[in-house]
Amino acid sequence: MLIKIAWRNIWRSITRSLVVIGAIVIGIWSIIFLVGMVNGMIESYIDNAIKNEVSHIKIHHTEFIKDKESKYYISDIASVKSAVDTISGVKAVSYKTIINTMIGSSHSSRGVSTVGVVPKDEANVSGVSDRIVEGDYLSDTKKNQILISKRLAEKLKVKLRSKVVLTFQDLENEITMGAFRVVGLFDTGNYMYDESVVFVRQEDINKLLGMNGYGHEVAILLDDLSDMDRVQQSIAKLFPTLLVRNYKEIQPELALFQSQIKMAGVIYMVIFMLALIFGIVNTMMMAVLERVRELGMLMSVGMNKVKVFLMIVVETLLLAIVAAPIGLLLGYLTTSYFHKTGINLFFYSDEGMKQFGMDKFIYPNVYTDTYLQLVIAVSLTALLGSLYPAWKAVSLRPVEAIRGSFATEKTRIFKRIINYIKTKLLKKQIE
Repeated sequence: MLIKIAWRNIWRSITRSLVVIGAIVIGIWSIIFLVGMVNGMIESYIDNAIKNEVSHIKIHHTEFIKDKESKYYISDIASVKSAVDTISGVKAVSYKTIINTMIGSSHSSRGVSTVGVVPKDEANVSGVSDRIVEGDYLSDTKKNQILISKRLAEKLKVKLRSKVVLTFQDLENEITMGAFRVVGLFDTGNYMYDESVVFVRQEDINKLLGMNGYGHEVAILLDDLSDMDRVQQSIAKLFPTLLVRNYKEIQPELALFQSQIKMAGVIYMVIFMLALIFGIVNTMMMAVLERVRELGMLMSVGMNKVKVFLMIVVETLLLAIVAAPIGLLLGYLTTSYFHKTGINLFFYSDEGMKQFGMDKFIYPNVYTDTYLQLVIAVSLTALLGSLYPAWKAVSLRPVEAIRGSFATEKTRIFKRIINYIKTKLLKKQIE
């Protein structure tokens, strides 16, 4: 019965009720979209980092990550790759030689990390082969090829078919150099990465280093990220003398970004709920003020204060129950659409996003638990927002409420102030 009365009450003033419903709908809609955008941007950064730089799991010599010197290599690295390839859950594996070099042209020189790869294996693990903007990817047969970024080519003032020279130390700490011809230019969208890495065939760089059959890194891509811990433990058991790390251990900031996704959603919710709670309090207070006489009549004919209190609370909750599904549906439809088509941010911040390794296309994504959190948050906000108006309603005295309680109370307070001032003035005149 109480719910039925509350439902009728909220539609007695359609405009006021629609304002509250509209505020809740727009708030939920905007939160879902904002959270989706943040998730999309962070996932873009993490996916690019995994695909282009860190992979899911990497294997190194235990000392290699400290100094990254050529002497800290993995012996018979091809057999390590073959053993890892047999583990269930592993999608692709590649092995590499990684050295710090100086790349030079006739115009300029720069320090870079040279990565020697087996082209067909690397194409399955990293995304560089899909980011070729000019020329071709590395060939498995042609010697002394090099793949550099378009941005680095501009700084070195080279183009396709140009020759560059790599200078570095071999295993005997002797200065060695080799000439390579540019066969392709890539653009990963990450300026910092593009300016610091070049790719050559592992066979070519190993000959110059004098370490045929060796390598410095095994990179592993998984079918399912949920299998990462299991696969990592399996590899560690197979090769106890080597260092096996996942991407969170290699780049802790990636794990930090993932944890911040949920934190960002909570912050948006708190800000929205704080704004919404004041709107609900204001609207419901107006509803109470407009129905002072009616509330007085209800209490005078026997409705106790508990029922009056609950009636105001239920009215507010019903408004939230009407608004929440609409907001959730609009948010879901919006994020689902843009998750498929993407949002092109090229016009606004392409340069800035490339500095941080993010794609110009953002694909909003909202997790299921976010919708559940929003339902709970809106319900809690509506409940808290209804408490003060409900308390003001039950604080009325039935007789005074019928006359207009709030007006009577204000008049009484005003008269007390006037009488107090008059008393003070009379005392001063007597003195």
